[in-house]
Amino acid sequence: MVTVAVLGAGRIGRTVLAGLTRSGWPPEALIATVRRSEHVEQVRESLGVRVLSTAEAITEAEIVVIAVKPQDAADLLIELGDLPPGRLVVSLCAGLPTSFFEKRLPDQTAVVRAMTNTPALVDQAITVLSAGRHAKDSDVERAEELFTPLGRTLRLPEKQQDAVTALSGSGPAYFYYLVEAMTDAAILLGLPRSIAHELIVQTAVGAAAMLRDTGEHPVQLREAVTSPAGTTINAIRELERHRVRAAVADAVEAARDRGVAIADSMT
Repeated sequence: MVTVAVLGAGRIGRTVLAGLTRSGWPPEALIATVRRSEHVEQVRESLGVRVLSTAEAITEAEIVVIAVKPQDAADLLIELGDLPPGRLVVSLCAGLPTSFFEKRLPDQTAVVRAMTNTPALVDQAITVLSAGRHAKDSDVERAEELFTPLGRTLRLPEKQQDAVTALSGSGPAYFYYLVEAMTDAAILLGLPRSIAHELIVQTAVGAAAMLRDTGEHPVQLREAVTSPAGTTINAIRELERHRVRAAVADAVEAARDRGVAIADSMT
């Protein structure tokens, strides 16, 4: 089993380490780094992995996962100037292209860009991987091994990663926002919050399972619920009147634009 170092054991870094542990990755083959010394013992106790300095981590690990905030990546890469040859670097930094890392790492370093999402906490993530200029298929396969325990993985060209970030990276928040709105509506109609929550969550889980398992287009599934002059068509009419479809498109585009802006400010 290869040794993996996650540089930056914040929320997403810990999620990756926890997923690897659950999948049977030996704790002794997992390394974390933290920015604050007071977090060292917390990470050790909660994950059972070693916590080392960046220099020690990149010396021992064959795969180096960069899980810091995008604005902290440049400073971290200064510490990676002595990265030993043959290491695979996997970036979880939203918005930053593989070229950002390739320019700052030793020549010929293989870099794979990854975008995952928070359902990784319950092993239901979708992670999209894109190979950098020096990364081979075997490098992407090794990166896939890290994220398979967290859910599903896809490979896409890097030019599509900004759209992926806006859609699935930020996407859970859109669904939570909708659940908030539906919960408030249910309370206005007289349902207790706990009952509203149970109804909405199970409805969301069931609808998602139908989308996944039936293979039918969402329009077909929606029309199956929408009878003539019924309750659902009246609700849909109100959603259209308030331009919800256009608002969703604008929101996803705004998230994409922000990702591009982050990259532009860093490169």
